[in-house]
Formats: sequence, C-alpha cells, structure tokens
Amino acid sequence: MAKPLSFFLCCSAVSATIFVNAQNRPAGAKIKSSDSLQIHSVEEVVVSASRTSESILKTPVTVESLNAAYLRNTAAPSFFDGLENVKGIQMLTPSLGFKIINTRGFANTTNVRFSQLVDGFDNQAPHIGAPIGNALGPNDLDIERVEIIPGTSSALYGLNAVNGLANFITKDPFKKPGISFQQKTGVNHLGESGSKATLFTEYSFRVAEKLSDRLAFKLNGSFTKGTDWKADNREDLNPDANLALGIAGGISNPAYDPVNGYGNESSNRRTLTLNGKRYVVARTGYSEQDVTDYDILNLKADLGLSYRFNPETSITYTYRFADLDNVYQRANRFALKDYLLQQHAVEVKSTFFLFRAFVTSENTGKSYNLRSAAENLDRRFKTDDQWYADYTTAFNNAFAASGSDVINALNQARAMADMGRLQPGTAAFDHALKELADINNWDRGAALRVRDKLVHAEVQSDLSKLLGSRFKEKTGLDLLAGMDYQSYIIRPDGNYFVNPAAGKTGDPFSYGKTGGFLQAGKDLFNGFLKVSATIRIDKNDYFEVKYNPRLTAVLTPFNNQSLRMSFQSGSRFPSIFEAFSNVNSGGVKRIGGLKIMSDGIFENAYLRSSIDRFQAAVTADFNNGMTVAEAVEKEKGLLVKNYYTYLKPEHLTSFEAGYKAFFLKKSLQLDADFYFNRYNDFIAQVEMNVPNTTVQEQIPTFLNNRSQQSRYRMYTNSRSVVYNYGGSIGTNYFLGRHYQISGNISYAKLSRTDNNDGFEDGFNTPEWIANLSFGGTDIFDHLGFNLTYRRQSGFYWRSFLVNGEVAAYGTVDAQVNYDFFKEKLKVKIGATNLLNRPYYSFLGGPGIGGLYYTTLTYSL
Repeated sequence: MAKPLSFFLCCSAVSATIFVNAQNRPAGAKIKSSDSLQIHSVEEVVVSASRTSESILKTPVTVESLNAAYLRNTAAPSFFDGLENVKGIQMLTPSLGFKIINTRGFANTTNVRFSQLVDGFDNQAPHIGAPIGNALGPNDLDIERVEIIPGTSSALYGLNAVNGLANFITKDPFKKPGISFQQKTGVNHLGESGSKATLFTEYSFRVAEKLSDRLAFKLNGSFTKGTDWKADNREDLNPDANLALGIAGGISNPAYDPVNGYGNESSNRRTLTLNGKRYVVARTGYSEQDVTDYDILNLKADLGLSYRFNPETSITYTYRFADLDNVYQRANRFALKDYLLQQHAVEVKSTFFLFRAFVTSENTGKSYNLRSAAENLDRRFKTDDQWYADYTTAFNNAFAASGSDVINALNQARAMADMGRLQPGTAAFDHALKELADINNWDRGAALRVRDKLVHAEVQSDLSKLLGSRFKEKTGLDLLAGMDYQSYIIRPDGNYFVNPAAGKTGDPFSYGKTGGFLQAGKDLFNGFLKVSATIRIDKNDYFEVKYNPRLTAVLTPFNNQSLRMSFQSGSRFPSIFEAFSNVNSGGVKRIGGLKIMSDGIFENAYLRSSIDRFQAAVTADFNNGMTVAEAVEKEKGLLVKNYYTYLKPEHLTSFEAGYKAFFLKKSLQLDADFYFNRYNDFIAQVEMNVPNTTVQEQIPTFLNNRSQQSRYRMYTNSRSVVYNYGGSIGTNYFLGRHYQISGNISYAKLSRTDNNDGFEDGFNTPEWIANLSFGGTDIFDHLGFNLTYRRQSGFYWRSFLVNGEVAAYGTVDAQVNYDFFKEKLKVKIGATNLLNRPYYSFLGGPGIGGLYYTTLTYSL
C-alpha cells in the first residue's frame, strides 16, 4: 500500500507547488459558473423521462441528471466512470477499458435490460443487444450532461429498457464551439505480486466550429492505451465434487475448477472408476492470463454536421466509430481484437416534429473465446478420450506402486496424462493459440466472427403544438405521439449464427419489430397536480402484439417539493442472441429459444440439474458397493423431464413512488424513491440434455454417461413469478459557495420461489450500495477537490461462466484540480481505489486495484 500512497502524496505535493506558483493570477479573475458543484435546481430541464422538456421537479419518474460540472469534478478518471457514484447505480467492471451500468437488479455483463443512448440514439453492439461500456459514446470533452432513468422506460422507448435507461447528451456545436485537448496519464498494477506497474494513457480532442448562423460541425476523438486488470481468481468452483471420498476442494481436487481457469468446467469433466471408486476428474485447463494478453488499445471518433433551416428547425448527421482491443465477459470471457463498431445517424427536429434514423454495423474482427481456446489447446495435444484413458492407467499404476496413497496417485496420474501438453510461453503454444483463434467453430477452435447491422428509424410529434395554440387553451392537454421501426440484420457465420430458414444457410436474415406510443398529460388545480397516461404498442416478427401502459401523477404542494407516483408495464423481446444463437461450445450447444431454432429439443430433454443429482447419487451408491446398473435403477426417479418451452417476451409490471425537495434556499436537496417490480416470463437459460436414444427403458443408462447424451443450454422463460423491490435516498448539501457534501444509499431485494432446477435468473445485485462524497470548487482562487467513499454489500453472482459469492468491498477515490490561464488549462490529479485494495465487482471478472492519474485539459 505504501507505493500508491506515496505516489498520490507526491502528486498532491506537485499540485500544491503548481498552486503556489500560480498566485500571480490577477485578483478578481472571473470564475465560470459552469464549475459550480450545485448540479440540480428547480429550474433544471430534462428530456428523457417524458421524451419532452420538463422541470426536474415535476418528472413523473425518478431521474438522475448530471451536468458537465459534476462530471468534471468527480474523482473518477472519466465521466462514464463517475456514474458509479450516482444514486441507484450498480457498475460492473469487465475491463479497465469499459464498464457496464445497471439499475434495479438483474445485472450482468451483457446487460440487455438496460438501454444506453447518445443524444437519443441507441449505441448497442447489435449481436450482443447491449452496449459495450462507452465504446461508441462521447468522450469527456463533448459530454454536456447525463440523464439516467432507473426503472422501466419501455412505454416510451420500447428499447427493452425494463431495468432503466441512460441518455448521454453531447454539446451543441452552435452553442459550444471551440477547440479542446485532453491528456490522461496514469499508472496501475502498483504493488501487485507477479506484475509490474504499468502506464495508462488516453488522448482526446474536440473541435467544434460555428461556420455560419446555419452551419456548424464538431469532430471528437480518443485514443486509449494501457494494461488491463487481470482476472486470476484461483478459488475452486467445484470443491464438493470428491468430498465424499475425503478430498476437499483446491489444487488437490482432481475436479479442480478455478474461477479464472478454463478448460476444466463441467463440460470438461468425467466420472472415472479408479481402484473400485468413482472420482470426478477434470482436464487441466489453462489460466486466463495464459490464453490472452491484457493490452488495451481502444480508438473512437465521431463527426457531427448540423444545419439550421431556421432557429427552430435543424438537421444533423453524426458518424461514430470505435475500434477495440480489450477483454470482455458474456457467458464466456472474450479477447476483443480489432473489434469494429460504426454508426451513421440522422436527426431532423423542429418545435413539434422529431425524426431519427441510424444504422449500426458490427464486425468482431479477430476476437476469440478464451474458454474455447483453453479447452481446445488441451485437446490439440490429446483428445478427451485418450487423456482420460491415460489418466486412468497412470492412476492405477501409481496407486499400486505408492502403497495406496490416493492423493499422490491422483497427482502422478495428471502429470503422466499431461506429458507433451502445450506449455504457455513456448513458440508451439503461441502458434496453436493463434490457429485456434482463427477457427470459427468452438468445438475445434475459438474464433468469434460476427458481422451484423442494426437499423432503426423513429418519428415523434408534439401534437399539442401541431394542432395549434387554441387546442392547448381549450383542452389543457399535452399530446405526444411517436412510432419506430427496428431490425437486426445478421450475416450467418455458421457457428455463432445460422440462418434458420431451410435452404438459406448462408444468406442474411433479419429480426425486427415495429411500435408506437401515444402520451397525454395535463396540469390540474393550477399546477398542483400533473397527470399523464401513455400507451405503447409493439409487434415483433415472431411474437404477438404487446401493450405497455404508463400512468403517472406528480403533486407539487409547495414550490420546492414534489411527490411522484407511476404505474407502468414494460416488455422485453428476446435479444438476437437469445432468439437465434447456434453456438457449439465445449460439447454444449447453446440454442436460441425460438421454435424455428430449437424445435424438438424442449420436448425430448431432461433438466441437467436433475441429471447432476442423478449421477452424483449413482456414484455414491457405486462407492458404497452397488453395481452401476443397480444404482441407475434405484436413482432413476431423480431424473426430471424438461418442462420449459419456447421463448416468449418478458413482461414487467412496476410501481414507483418518489419525493424530491429543495430546502434552505436550495442549498439542501433531497431525493427518495421506492419501487416494486413483478416479472412474468423472465428470460434466462436452462441447461438440458437429450439422451441419444428413443427407447424409454434405456434413457436412465444413457443419462448416466456423458458420451451418450447431447447437451444443450437453452433460452427460455421462468415458470415462476419473480419479484424485486427496493429504494434509494440521496441528499446534497452546499456549504456556502464552494463546498458540497453528498451521500446516497440504495437497497435492492429479490423475492421469488426457487425451483432448484438450474434456471439462471441472475439477480446479481448487492442488497446495499452507499456513496459519500465531500468536494469543493474555487477554494483559494481556482483550486478544487473531491473525496468519495463507496461501499457495497456482498452478493451472490450467478452466470453461465461461474456461480458464487462476491465479497463486500469499500473504495476511496480522490482528486484535486486547478485551473490556469483564465481557465484555459485545467490540471486534475486523482486516484480511484486510492488505498489499492483489490476487489471484484462480479465473479469471473478481474481484480480491480488502484489507478493513479493526472488529467490535463486545454481549451483554446
């Protein structure tokens, strides 16, 4: 810990020196009001909650609005990282290069339930159905503000935003012209055993110019380079596999399955009869750091052209580009290499009309699956059948020679079976890994080769303005209507996706929907009560029409206080991957849940959870003296025929209440909310196996032998009704003109009946998350600072890759900043996880240590 602390203290000393040397600044120099920490006011206007401008005090649902001043003054190295300390936000860190935000439960690294927009445009990676952090979003120099809606927004947006929505609003080149540059330099991996301190750098620029009263443009870009956090958790995920035989979990366990070891998961294990006992044995596998590098190399840029026909009517074209080298986690961990995202977007807007259209293209480049790479590296030198045969022979020989020393025999058996195995760091290993990373079949290779597009168009009209002022005067109604069309266009690669239509295996196919909404609102009793009603209708290619209403009410009993209530429903159509995937991975085939993809599997399968119990019982009976046949006959009643079926849309019903208030001349701000959600037809995955026989009497025997069954992981719907509820409260207090203390706490709880059938609902959310910060701006002229403490409770993480407990953790972030040359140059020196105590934000992900950085921002 001494190294990072000394580094930070040194940086602070440098900052203090800079401050002293800057005292020749002319007295009375003007302070920009934009640097005020006071980020909320009664007059603040937001647009995301109702898709129209409204006071933040009168929003019908919870909205977190963060302006540029707040985002600049966080202790985080970027505006996106700073969202972690916002009320109600949970952030996952698959990589130093990007993070995933979520609200109100059911978090995962492929967060298909949370929508992320940039100026109203969805910036998801199409085949994932969710954004990859801020890969296609704005940089720090172009961000104007962020609006986050925790909770469902499906009634208005229809973008599967059942958990929430974030809208990143960028700077208008007409209003914010100028040239600015930013350079970040940091260091991480300080004090880590087996790792040297490494440099992190990021260069960003923004050029915006108003060429005339009608024409303006802006150009932004960022280049990031560094060394990622390492995922090297060695905890055994299968500690009980051989416990009945007196072998505990850990390195001596022949079924050892470390969290970040691949090639030794359930599909890479067999039950072997060794000296008359049945042991669960896994192949050796490789650590994550053996099969990937941790180099980050990310590039992104965007170009915007805006033309104003008149002060209220404009057209804007935006092009966004991102090229990524990073590590990313879905059901497996992936090395993203030359991963390319592009988006072309057009917006036309006036006082009563809005049109948006975009196309996003995705090319996964030379990316590959780390788990498949590890599995197939093992198989490259020896097949599974040969390896297990060699292991059995070697054990029997070692056991006989060692005088019944089981542990020694198990270790010798592995060493003998692994002779000739490819060793990390050798030329042969590197050559094999390179070859596997280019084979687009996960049973034999590891390549991720997806090329697809997302096409979207929407139109929105303020009918109240379109119908004229007399309509509004006569009815008092605010009317808003909109329609949208969205389609995924997939080019099948033969491994990740196939065209389900007969005879069109290699042809592109599409998956789309059409929807629309109508919203009506009215102020009653001289503004004391504001009510609104929304109805949304969506039709997907493969599903019936879905209706999603929203009813809201906002009471404003006093000028600076409001109460809000809303009742709404949201629907989530299956993502493209949930619907159409066709992936072979380590002997387990992951199939989309549409009938066109999985016809016949659901009807003939048995739940893998019951098969595991059945096989464990047969093994125990055998070890207690029964024959295998006798044990199979005795335990076959444990087998459960699959009762799940083809995918349906997921549905959420949500109630929310909240209170917002400003006291003491707006120096004290309070915001609280409570929610209760009910999920029907919750979408997740179930593992099920189909015996390779149709003879009923033979099915138990086949299900006791892994080689005699076909294994599947299917997307389907829960039969249980799932509930979750919670709330949050946040407060800000401004101490005079320069200081602010703020804090928030959030609570989330899952309530459901567990079928104990292996269904992965993955709530994956801490029960408690709390943030406390103290900051100041313009203290002693142009000096500012921020100190933040974040704490979250432990929670259970459930995913395809790994299940287990995530430990509670607390972190301290800090920064000091100073403005030079009439605020043309801003220097910020900061640290995240200042005390450098590594933690995991989720299981299977990297250990996150301290990052110590300096940011220089220069504006012309």
